[in-house]
This record gives sequence, structure tokens and C-alpha cells, in this order.
Amino acid sequence: MSNRAVLEVIALDAKDAIAARSGGADRLELVTDMAADGLTPSRETFARIRAAVDIPLRVMLRLTDGFAAGDARAVDALVRAARELRAEGAEEFVLGFLDEAGNADLVAVERVVAELEGCRWTFHRAIDRAADRDALRKQLADLPGLDTYLTAGSASGVDAGLPTLLAEAARRGEPGYEPQILVGGGLRLDHVAVLRAAGVDAFHIGGAARPDGWGERVGAAAVGEWRAALDG
Repeated sequence: MSNRAVLEVIALDAKDAIAARSGGADRLELVTDMAADGLTPSRETFARIRAAVDIPLRVMLRLTDGFAAGDARAVDALVRAARELRAEGAEEFVLGFLDEAGNADLVAVERVVAELEGCRWTFHRAIDRAADRDALRKQLADLPGLDTYLTAGSASGVDAGLPTLLAEAARRGEPGYEPQILVGGGLRLDHVAVLRAAGVDAFHIGGAARPDGWGERVGAAAVGEWRAALDG
């Protein structure tokens, strides 16, 4: 069905991945350390998840909490992580770095993206902390592989960001607005209808896939409830 919405679920390990897949997830975002809002998983974790499920995996490239890439040595470490994950077979990624002024850190982003060699990638919720979202989109518009923005429309979540999300959805296809909008960050089932009506066709859940909290695994039934809502 061509208008099927994408459902992306955060997975920390192979058991999460299997549950998310069986619940109807289309794609997984692979991270570790949710206490730091999601950092780069190990090569071994990626390999175990890749062996466990056959759906696309987007791997986080982020080594420290926050949205700064860090100094040159830190950027070198990000490039190395990207290279190792590529060698392990990773084909899709998630990243996003801001400078102190809240603009895209193009030096860091371009170095990491060069290592990805055209792989598809998501610019994550750093956009929700940007000084100027529109300027950031235009800064990044020509980077190879960028096909998605993960955003809540606001740093404080979808409730606050809904007007921004609807406005950006209406601009899809304009320069800087070609990438898919993947909505995530405080997303609830009751947001889905208005977002779908606006043409949003990609949704990202983390905590919502874990009814018993981040200390517990993804629940296939919880994912299935989202799948049913998106297909409804």
C-alpha cells in the first residue's frame, strides 16, 4: 500500500529488534545509553541486530550527550565509528551536530557524511535546538544522503511543536524541505490523525514502544498498536 506510513522504533539490542519487527516496525533506530538520549552502539550490537531482523537499521552516530560534535579529536572518533560500522555492514545512519551559535556544525557533519559515501541518513532532533530551523535546512540541503529529519517541531516535544510540524509538512518539496519529516519526541497516539491529515508519513517511537519504561524491552503489542493507528 503506497501511502503506508513508516514506523521507526528505537532498539537497544536484538530482542528489542525482534519485538519491534513482529509488532510491525518498518525500520529501527539503533542506539545505546538512553540516559544520554541515545549514543552510538557497538559494532557487535549492530551485528547481532543485523543478524536478527531483515528490516532497515539506522545507526546513531553520537558519542557524547548533547548536540555538539566536540573538538577535532572527537570528530575523528565519530568518523572512525562511522567507518567501523560501515565495515560491519551498516548502510543507514542518524546524526546531527550544532555549533555554539545553534547553527549546523557543517565541518563536523560534512566530515562524517563524507565517510558514509552516499549512505542515507537522518538529521536528528538537533534541528529542534537550532537557532533557525529554516536556515539549518538550507545549510544542509546539498549534503549527499540526507533524506530525513527527525523532529518534534520543538525542543519540548510534539505538543509544543505541532504548529511547526504542520507548517513544515506544508512546505514539503521546497528547497531544504525535500527530506521526509519523521516525527518523534513526546509523540502520542492522539497526535497521529492530525499529522497524517497534514501529509506526515513517518513516525518514530522510543518510550512509547516500552509500556513498562526504558528499563524494559520493546513490547510487540505496543508497537502493534501504533502500526494499527498509522494504518487506520
